[in-house]
Amino acid sequence: MNSSKDWYERSLKLFPGGVNSPVRSFKSVGCEPKLFAQGLGPYMYDTDGQRYIDFCCSWGPLILGHLHPYVVQKLNQQISTAMTFGATCPQEILLGEEILNHWFTSMEKLRFVNSGTEASMSVLRLARGYTSRKKIVKFEGCYHGHVDSLLISAGSGLAQFGEPTSPGVINFEETLVVPYNDLEALQAVFKEYGEEIAAVMIEPMAANMGLVLPQKGFLEGIRSLTTQYKSLFIFDEVMTGFRIHKGGSHLAFGVQPDLWTMGKIVGGGLPAAAYGGKKEIMDWISPSGPIYQAGTLSGNPLAMAAGLATLQYVRENNVLEHLEELGKELDLLVSERLEKYKQKGLLVYVRKASFFCFFFGTKSLPQNFKEVDACNMDLFSEVYAKWLETGVYMGPSGYEVGFLSYSHNRSHLEKLLEAIVITCEGIR
Repeated sequence: MNSSKDWYERSLKLFPGGVNSPVRSFKSVGCEPKLFAQGLGPYMYDTDGQRYIDFCCSWGPLILGHLHPYVVQKLNQQISTAMTFGATCPQEILLGEEILNHWFTSMEKLRFVNSGTEASMSVLRLARGYTSRKKIVKFEGCYHGHVDSLLISAGSGLAQFGEPTSPGVINFEETLVVPYNDLEALQAVFKEYGEEIAAVMIEPMAANMGLVLPQKGFLEGIRSLTTQYKSLFIFDEVMTGFRIHKGGSHLAFGVQPDLWTMGKIVGGGLPAAAYGGKKEIMDWISPSGPIYQAGTLSGNPLAMAAGLATLQYVRENNVLEHLEELGKELDLLVSERLEKYKQKGLLVYVRKASFFCFFFGTKSLPQNFKEVDACNMDLFSEVYAKWLETGVYMGPSGYEVGFLSYSHNRSHLEKLLEAIVITCEGIR
């Protein structure tokens, strides 16, 4: 097998930056990307044969770990029958029923697409078409895929028209950006633009600027404002859906949106996503209604089979309950082994369900993107290098979260903390 260095040099000749998604580049942690050849249970193996405990879990989808036997069995059964039809198949219906009957029970209809970005793009078109309004509100630090109108961040002040965070993205005057957890800023936006706002879109638990939880009353306040001004409220559950609660964030936080986007786990590790919501809104989508959205590989039988197998196994084997117990074990280990570093202001830790995050160089948990951005990303990079050295793999950025999977155990958690201890001990 060729070395990681050899593979990387070849990839640079083919792909921008040598990768097919920028989050894989390792640029923010100052080292060359790792290239992986195999995954099994809680482990990944790079092309040099090095083994890592995987707490990235393909950025969330692998809630059961790599190559879970039940999922592999169902995939093998499906691939012997067909890979794609470009027509409706039973697997779409079975997965749709699993989601609506056992998970998102407040959702009345949904449509499958191929990625979280596609789900976000489609749900915004639906919101604008349904309300006959143009403006969208998003929150600074919340990522909803690389849709032009959502690849926007805020500048100074409570709220303003967003500035693009990428060249090639036009300056969307219809996108308003508000700091996360700032209900007063949102109230000011609605006071000025309320009759023009089609929807407010949010990660109900922000997991793309590290892990930032909604403050008490924040989601409830958004629900109240959107109801008052007849705007739609959209939960982006691409990450949180199927991990945070069997009813999604709606039941985890007690607030119900009008529309949802889902991804990651919904495809069981294969490319799939969905958006859905109230029947009266979803029926505006073609062919029931006038708003067009289509996809050749939407509802692909392989992705549907993997998603169905994953969700059924998670539900029938109390996987979320198991992960909560594992999370409590991590909480205890952090309290025992990292408390003195917390007291020194070197780090803080937060967990919700099977999500966890370490913020470095701060004494308090960040509540918004500005506070996350003020953390010590250089110290994160030091810890990250030590993680790789000791055989632990996390997403290569201080703005990402870690994920627990059904395949992890206490020894893996102890290994996770080992690199943090070693790094912090070296700081005088």
